[in-house]
Amino acid sequence: MRIEMNVSSLQETEQLAEKLSNLLAPPDVLTLEGDLGAGKTTFTKALAKGLGITRTVNSPTFTIIKQYEGKHPLNHLDVYRLAESDEDLGWDELFFGDAISIVEWAHLIEEDLPKERLGIQLFHTGETSRKIIFTPLGERYMKICEAMTK
Repeated sequence: MRIEMNVSSLQETEQLAEKLSNLLAPPDVLTLEGDLGAGKTTFTKALAKGLGITRTVNSPTFTIIKQYEGKHPLNHLDVYRLAESDEDLGWDELFFGDAISIVEWAHLIEEDLPKERLGIQLFHTGETSRKIIFTPLGERYMKICEAMTK
Protein backbone atom coordinates (compact mmCIF):
# COMPACT_ATOMS: atom_id res chain seq x y z
CA MET A 1 0.00 0.00 0.00
CA ARG A 2 1.17 3.47 -0.78
CA ILE A 3 -0.68 6.77 -0.85
CA GLU A 4 0.35 9.63 -3.11
CA MET A 5 -0.85 13.15 -2.43
CA ASN A 6 -0.13 16.25 -4.45
CA VAL A 7 0.08 19.64 -2.79
CA SER A 8 0.35 22.91 -4.62
CA SER A 9 1.60 25.19 -1.87
CA LEU A 10 3.58 25.42 1.33
CA GLN A 11 0.31 25.91 3.22
CA GLU A 12 -1.11 22.63 1.87
CA THR A 13 2.06 20.80 2.94
CA GLU A 14 1.75 22.30 6.41
CA GLN A 15 -1.95 21.36 6.63
CA LEU A 16 -1.17 17.78 5.65
CA ALA A 17 1.57 17.51 8.30
CA GLU A 18 -0.69 19.00 10.97
CA LYS A 19 -3.45 16.53 10.05
CA LEU A 20 -0.97 13.69 10.41
CA SER A 21 0.18 14.99 13.81
CA ASN A 22 -3.35 14.45 15.18
CA LEU A 23 -3.15 10.75 14.33
CA LEU A 24 0.19 10.05 16.01
CA ALA A 25 1.16 8.82 19.47
CA PRO A 26 4.39 7.56 21.03
CA PRO A 27 6.33 5.54 20.01
CA ASP A 28 5.36 6.17 16.36
CA VAL A 29 8.29 6.42 13.94
CA LEU A 30 8.20 8.40 10.70
CA THR A 31 10.96 8.34 8.13
CA LEU A 32 11.40 11.33 5.86
CA GLU A 33 13.17 11.19 2.52
CA GLY A 34 13.16 13.32 -0.57
CA ASP A 35 14.77 15.87 -2.81
CA LEU A 36 16.97 18.56 -1.31
CA GLY A 37 14.77 21.54 -0.60
CA ALA A 38 11.56 19.53 -1.07
CA GLY A 39 10.29 20.49 2.37
CA LYS A 40 11.38 17.78 4.81
CA THR A 41 12.12 20.30 7.56
CA THR A 42 9.04 22.35 6.68
CA PHE A 43 6.95 19.19 7.02
CA THR A 44 8.57 18.47 10.39
CA LYS A 45 7.96 22.03 11.63
CA ALA A 46 4.27 21.77 10.78
CA LEU A 47 4.03 18.32 12.39
CA ALA A 48 5.63 19.76 15.54
CA LYS A 49 3.19 22.67 15.52
CA GLY A 50 0.33 20.18 15.34
CA LEU A 51 1.80 18.45 18.39
CA GLY A 52 1.66 21.73 20.30
CA ILE A 53 5.40 22.35 20.21
CA THR A 54 6.12 26.06 20.51
CA ARG A 55 9.93 26.02 20.32
CA THR A 56 11.60 26.82 17.03
CA VAL A 57 12.10 23.60 15.07
CA ASN A 58 15.02 23.42 12.67
CA SER A 59 17.07 20.68 11.12
CA PRO A 60 19.42 18.92 13.56
CA THR A 61 22.04 18.43 10.83
CA PHE A 62 25.02 19.06 13.09
CA THR A 63 23.59 17.69 16.33
CA ILE A 64 21.94 14.58 14.82
CA ILE A 65 18.95 14.78 17.20
CA LYS A 66 16.79 17.47 18.75
CA GLN A 67 14.06 16.74 21.24
CA TYR A 68 10.94 18.82 21.77
CA GLU A 69 8.12 18.77 24.31
CA GLY A 70 4.49 19.22 23.29
CA LYS A 71 1.27 17.23 23.51
CA HIS A 72 3.64 14.32 22.86
CA PRO A 73 7.45 14.49 22.96
CA LEU A 74 9.10 14.61 19.53
CA ASN A 75 12.53 13.32 18.53
CA HIS A 76 13.71 14.99 15.31
CA LEU A 77 16.70 13.23 13.80
CA ASP A 78 18.78 14.15 10.77
CA VAL A 79 21.11 11.20 10.23
CA TYR A 80 22.78 12.50 7.06
CA ARG A 81 26.11 12.88 8.87
CA LEU A 82 25.99 9.22 9.97
CA ALA A 83 26.38 7.93 6.40
CA GLU A 84 29.79 6.37 7.07
CA SER A 85 29.30 5.64 10.78
CA ASP A 86 28.59 2.47 12.72
CA GLU A 87 27.73 4.47 15.82
CA ASP A 88 24.76 3.28 17.85
CA LEU A 89 23.00 6.27 19.36
CA GLY A 90 20.64 4.15 21.47
CA TRP A 91 18.15 3.57 18.67
CA ASP A 92 15.93 1.25 20.72
CA GLU A 93 15.50 3.87 23.45
CA LEU A 94 14.64 6.48 20.84
CA PHE A 95 12.35 4.41 18.63
CA PHE A 96 10.56 2.44 21.34
CA GLY A 97 10.47 5.10 24.05
CA ASP A 98 7.89 7.70 25.03
CA ALA A 99 8.25 10.00 22.02
CA ILE A 100 7.24 10.25 18.39
CA SER A 101 10.35 10.10 16.19
CA ILE A 102 10.82 11.62 12.76
CA VAL A 103 14.01 10.68 10.92
CA GLU A 104 15.39 12.61 7.94
CA TRP A 105 17.68 10.65 5.56
CA ALA A 106 16.45 7.45 7.24
CA HIS A 107 17.78 5.15 4.51
CA LEU A 108 21.25 5.71 6.00
CA ILE A 109 20.26 3.81 9.17
CA GLU A 110 17.81 1.39 7.54
CA GLU A 111 19.05 -1.61 9.55
CA ASP A 112 18.45 0.25 12.84
CA LEU A 113 14.88 1.34 12.10
CA PRO A 114 11.82 -0.43 13.50
CA LYS A 115 10.19 -2.77 11.01
CA GLU A 116 6.87 -0.97 11.52
CA ARG A 117 6.92 2.72 10.64
CA LEU A 118 5.52 5.30 8.28
CA GLY A 119 7.71 6.21 5.34
CA ILE A 120 7.20 9.69 3.88
CA GLN A 121 8.82 10.91 0.67
CA LEU A 122 8.65 14.47 -0.70
CA PHE A 123 9.43 15.33 -4.31
CA HIS A 124 9.43 18.60 -6.25
CA THR A 125 6.78 18.72 -8.98
CA GLY A 126 6.97 22.48 -9.52
CA GLU A 127 8.16 25.66 -7.85
CA THR A 128 5.74 25.34 -4.93
CA SER A 129 4.08 21.99 -5.68
CA ARG A 130 5.14 18.67 -4.21
CA LYS A 131 4.23 15.01 -4.44
CA ILE A 132 4.12 13.43 -0.98
CA ILE A 133 4.14 9.64 -0.79
CA PHE A 134 3.14 7.80 2.38
CA THR A 135 4.28 4.16 2.68
CA PRO A 136 2.89 2.43 5.77
CA LEU A 137 4.83 -0.51 7.18
CA GLY A 138 2.57 -2.26 9.64
CA GLU A 139 -1.13 -2.30 10.46
CA ARG A 140 -1.07 0.80 12.70
CA TYR A 141 0.46 2.89 9.94
CA MET A 142 -2.00 1.54 7.37
CA LYS A 143 -4.82 2.81 9.58
CA ILE A 144 -3.10 6.20 9.90
CA CYS A 145 -2.82 6.41 6.11
CA GLU A 146 -6.48 5.46 5.68
CA ALA A 147 -7.43 8.25 8.09
CA MET A 148 -5.23 10.70 6.14
CA THR A 149 -7.31 10.14 2.99
CA LYS A 150 -10.64 10.91 4.68
